[in-house]
Amino acid sequence: MGAFSIWHWLIVLVVVLVLFGGRGKISQLMGDFGKGLNAFKKNVKDEAASTDETADDAKQLKSEAADTAGADAKDKAANG
Repeated sequence: MGAFSIWHWLIVLVVVLVLFGGRGKISQLMGDFGKGLNAFKKNVKDEAASTDETADDAKQLKSEAADTAGADAKDKAANG
């Protein structure tokens, strides 16, 4: 009878009917997948921008602290 029995063909038929049986099941699934992927990309981009802003803020605070410390050291040297 060949490599495939009737049970193999029935399983293939069931899989094909599940995948392609309904109206637009595949397109609906792919649309939902696409929406999820776009939301994921947007959140990753927002997170990266947020991380960059946080790093910039930290650098700015660090430089301000160094400037303040340098000014304090100059004041001590002038007064002391």
